[in-house]
Amino acid sequence: MNRDRIEGNWKQIKGKIQHKWGKLTDDDLDVINGNREILLGRIQELYGMKKEVAEEELKRLEL
Repeated sequence: MNRDRIEGNWKQIKGKIQHKWGKLTDDDLDVINGNREILLGRIQELYGMKKEVAEEELKRLEL
């Protein structure tokens, strides 16, 4: 999913993201606000993933 689509559908996909990565809080998601790069960085920080791994996980969720 491209950046524009993530930002445009953020409210709809927040639940999907939070289900997959439960450590992401509502506050995290408010700050991320659909920004893919911030989302990737926060996933990396919370889960100790490399960027490439986090990218693959997002792709699997079709994000």
